[in-house]
Amino acid sequence: MRGHAVSFDNGLGFSRAFWQAIMESGYQCAGCGEWNSVIVDESAGRQQSYVEDCQICCKPNVLRAHYDATSQEFFITAELE
Repeated sequence: MRGHAVSFDNGLGFSRAFWQAIMESGYQCAGCGEWNSVIVDESAGRQQSYVEDCQICCKPNVLRAHYDATSQEFFITAELE
């Protein structure tokens, strides 16, 4: 479950700091096992927990995102709510 920095076109009126504060990552649904892409807002902290519905089966997953400073990526674990 590796996160990757996202490159966005800044022509939408958002500041550069906004785009630098988010990262694309992913998780495997705890219900159906399918991979889901998510955007993690770095400004919310290096350890986060929130609920996100699977994009395939719609089951709610409790996501726990942890930022690894060495790899500069978010790692996400999921369990059913």
